Amino acid sequence: MTEDVRFAVNLPLPGPALRDQRELVTALPDLGYADVWTGEGSGADAFTPLAAAAAWQPRLGVGAGVVPVFTRGPGVLAQTAATLANLVGPRPDGSPGRVLFGIGTSVPAHVSAINGFTFDRPVARLRDTLRFLTAALRGEPADGDYETFSIRNFPRWAPTGVKVLVGALRPRMVRLSLTEGDGFITNVLTPADLAKVLAKAGPRPDGKEIVVRLFVCATEDAEHARRAGRAFLGWITNQAPYRAFQDWLGHGDAFKRSRARYDEGDRRGAAAELPDELVDGLWIHGSPAECRRRIAEYLQEGVTSIVINVIPTPELASGRADLASILAGIHPRG
Repeated sequence: MTEDVRFAVNLPLPGPALRDQRELVTALPDLGYADVWTGEGSGADAFTPLAAAAAWQPRLGVGAGVVPVFTRGPGVLAQTAATLANLVGPRPDGSPGRVLFGIGTSVPAHVSAINGFTFDRPVARLRDTLRFLTAALRGEPADGDYETFSIRNFPRWAPTGVKVLVGALRPRMVRLSLTEGDGFITNVLTPADLAKVLAKAGPRPDGKEIVVRLFVCATEDAEHARRAGRAFLGWITNQAPYRAFQDWLGHGDAFKRSRARYDEGDRRGAAAELPDELVDGLWIHGSPAECRRRIAEYLQEGVTSIVINVIPTPELASGRADLASILAGIHPRG
């Protein structure tokens, strides 16, 4: 049921240094947010903010989404997930802590360009890592010859309670996430697009997670919001997995001009060629009330979590608004 959807924010939040966000992170449950999440690309790593949040506020669950499967070995990924579970531990009321560990292929710009790893057979590597992690974290034997790596002498642990999710866009990865993993994380899509993804996924099996990541720029300065949106969307929608995703959704024609500029090496031009209506559909902006209305459109049957990436705004920069008020104002159940 949609009333059971958990709301989360992505860390670090904009503005103060991570070390100065303790007070706000501690207040998140009282603002209606049950979990904190991280991504991993060119900014913060996926785990340091989660460790800080778990220490600051034991009432919060934590989620990593997504961690590239190429930039850390399978064993290190398993160790990291288990350590997070050990840190989060049970909640003050005795219920189990919540650790969702999302993995994905990422893109060559992150795997190869800034980390120096070969981006080779990404789907097979993701599948093998998923199989290894689910076995290891459930306390099952995990040694073996996988298609893209071999594991020897990995210790067998007690079950950790960690759920392993997949960053999934198109049907093949969605099916993998629901049949062999504990669910999936999706993003860069409109509410209508989400309905299409959910229809292809079919009924959500019991215990599986469907997480939707949203980008929310709570400002009535539409020029600022669209400029920020274009800077991000002009890059991510031109990465191969997202090109294929938008083509599958039926939006390829809307991206043609942007893709042509990106392929010429003109990243700024690629951003500029994104139509306003496309940016507005993928990048939530407006007053807190308008953002709240837009976020609510993603509360669709099967979704278990909404993760909000709070985007910097002129109001936050000038002190005319504060993060706690913004988070309270955009929450659909606020």
